[in-house]
Amino acid sequence: MICLGVESTAHTFGASMVDDDDRVITNVNSTYRPPAGVGIHPRKASEHHAAVSDSIIGKAIRSSEGGQFDPDAIAYSAGPGLGPCLRIGATVSRALASYLGKPLVPVHHGVAHLDIAMSLGHVRDPLAILVSGGHTAILVHVDRRWRVYGETQDITLGNVLDMFAREARLPAPGGASVERAAKEGHELLNLPYTVKGNDVAYSGLLTAATNLMKQGANLEDVCYSLQEIAFSMLSEAVERSLVQTRRNEVLLAGGVAANSRLKEMIGSIAEDHDASFYPVPIEYSGDCGAQIACSGSLAFRHGVMVAEQDSHVTPRWRMDEVDVPWIPRT
Repeated sequence: MICLGVESTAHTFGASMVDDDDRVITNVNSTYRPPAGVGIHPRKASEHHAAVSDSIIGKAIRSSEGGQFDPDAIAYSAGPGLGPCLRIGATVSRALASYLGKPLVPVHHGVAHLDIAMSLGHVRDPLAILVSGGHTAILVHVDRRWRVYGETQDITLGNVLDMFAREARLPAPGGASVERAAKEGHELLNLPYTVKGNDVAYSGLLTAATNLMKQGANLEDVCYSLQEIAFSMLSEAVERSLVQTRRNEVLLAGGVAANSRLKEMIGSIAEDHDASFYPVPIEYSGDCGAQIACSGSLAFRHGVMVAEQDSHVTPRWRMDEVDVPWIPRT
């Protein structure tokens, strides 16, 4: 069984083919890059998606021998995300499913981040940390659903890095630019640290870091301090959650999972508590078609599909609202 997955939640339009062994056959993506100092404009990003969709899907369904794969199901990112971007992916997927006569599978973007990380790492029952522009959550799987054990109370970790990068006029992607600058920083500046049980709050940290930069503090030191404080807050919440849930696997997924310093800190916590650590491979950490194809393949094998007339998108869609029956019960 081969599943074609289409990703279009925000800045990336991607398409991928995954087989029934969860092996990624193709993974082709194109990312909209706004000018420095400017965030993602939903209309501009959706125009990018519409312009590249034909070529991206054409490359994804083409085999290395010059032939063409025939997918058994079409999966699309149904949410959460930016409405105009989601609708492009859903429209393209709907048209493909209708033309090819294939079933259509809606996929939750956040669940897909965890699915591909678990599949590639052969992970069974982890404490999962999902960190991206759309999510900052600590999760465990109980009774067919991912349950939120801790999360951000305001803005996500990915947005903290991206918003600071825009204020500093660092090039996109903001997280990678902040990480590069942080490696040149040495002084840990005084910034707010807010942890409430298993939850974190980042808005005060972002404001304080931005103000320090505008007051003339060394940019590399501000980036270093921003990372250290933001990641330490999350690490404290993760460690507390790991002790409470008694999981022996720790999974790290999402775009910010590409950050080497964050992986070092979360990996150290896992090691201290004799848990195995599974960071998602860097090439699948950001938004991509492969995550949608992987999750769609798992969902389709468990009977999840939707009629074309009901293939709506849900820009606001929490992780704990989605049934995920393909993860074995412990």
